[in-house]
Amino acid sequence: MPDTVVLPPGKFMVDSYLDWAAAEGVPIYESFAFDLLTVETKPWKRFGVDGAIIHVAGRGDFMTSFLLEIPPGGSTRPIKHLFEASFYVLAGNGAATVEGPDGARHQFEWKAHSVFAPPLNAPYQLFNTSGNEPARLAISCNLPAVINLFHSDSFVFDNPCPFPDRMGDPSHFNGEGHFIAVRPGKDMWETNFVPDASRFELRDWTDRGNGSTHIKFILADSVMHAHVSEMPVGSYKKAHRHGPDAHIYIISGEGYSLLFGQGDKDFTRVDWKPGWIFAPPDMMFHQHFNAGTVPVRYIAFIQGNVRYPLMQSRRDVYAGVDRSVKEGGHQIEYADQDPRIHRIFVEELAKKGLEAKMEGF
Repeated sequence: MPDTVVLPPGKFMVDSYLDWAAAEGVPIYESFAFDLLTVETKPWKRFGVDGAIIHVAGRGDFMTSFLLEIPPGGSTRPIKHLFEASFYVLAGNGAATVEGPDGARHQFEWKAHSVFAPPLNAPYQLFNTSGNEPARLAISCNLPAVINLFHSDSFVFDNPCPFPDRMGDPSHFNGEGHFIAVRPGKDMWETNFVPDASRFELRDWTDRGNGSTHIKFILADSVMHAHVSEMPVGSYKKAHRHGPDAHIYIISGEGYSLLFGQGDKDFTRVDWKPGWIFAPPDMMFHQHFNAGTVPVRYIAFIQGNVRYPLMQSRRDVYAGVDRSVKEGGHQIEYADQDPRIHRIFVEELAKKGLEAKMEGF
């Protein structure tokens, strides 16, 4: 019989990402949803500013969110990393510099509702250009997948490998981009920087709901999906489901989402307004409702996009997100939804003296 090997300490059921997060020394929050404008931050040495780690219920195994607060006139430390990160500016104004493998430096100015993605492993730094107000930025990233695969901090943060193909056209750092027409719900805008996602022109996608509009972003040629959707006043989207990792940030408007599993008798409700984040758990149906007086707009970041789906499950979702579950898709049509859903919506609007605008749907 071979000699018995003693299990090395800490080498059983390891989650390298959770170990990394705990060692960063910043607050780690876990809940179904968060108001990122009010979450408390603490000094984060890695970034050189205050921050926090945000674990929402449906973050899955691939994605997580960070929160950074840059003080007035302050800046982050220069950083690069071998995971993909997409930034959404919650509040404040500032600038970013990104250095390409050829030494060229790209600079752009951001503000509330800007969206940008530093290309993979490209050094970057963020600056708060206001002398009076702090700036808050949320980061959706796939660090959990990368660090759990390689379980090496130095591989992720000190890797010298350049990725020149990820830089894209230099104009993509100036807010310009290229429109890629596919079909409703699949049209894309390729860029590295969206100056204002709250005003970006969207395309009709009525298969997803009454008056629904939408655009997908390809940011820095990454494998991370991003899309912006909008709902008119007095309307709501159709219920749908997909895998985990979809981090949803509310850009404008107020409302709520109902979440439920197949056959559930009750709903989980999340009320939200600008600055909130939530992530629906794996294959849980969810439905978004505009319960306010202005259009609701949100942005979502997900691992795997229509260019690089990565996983068969993601391919299946993209193929069937706007097809009825009766046809093998992942959407519940209005006619097939629980009758309570519309009643709840009408009652919610009545509290504010509003009326539903869902005639014909």
